[in-house]
Amino acid sequence: MEGVKSAGVQRQYSGTAGRIENCQLGVFLAYASSKGRTLIDRELYLPQRWCDNPARRTEAGIGEQVRFATKPAQGLTMLNRALDAGMPAKWVTADEAYGKDSKFRFDL
Repeated sequence: MEGVKSAGVQRQYSGTAGRIENCQLGVFLAYASSKGRTLIDRELYLPQRWCDNPARRTEAGIGEQVRFATKPAQGLTMLNRALDAGMPAKWVTADEAYGKDSKFRFDL
């Protein structure tokens, strides 16, 4: 998604595109088993610049309760929601951005 009014849009690195571009980013949690896989949670990544701009947030319909969180922190939040709901998990995979995050690795 491109533009300047869509929630979270800014010039940022997109792993899907493999370059910096004007886009929105999402963090997704999927579950996989021998029977298949499915997406079970998702969150829009809201860059710090967006979180620090109340007028822009209001215009995009982003409530004050939404706080800045890194993508690895969002991933952990979603994983904890799934585990708290009783979702079984024996292992976790993630891309290198998450693997480089020591808090993410420690919390796992």
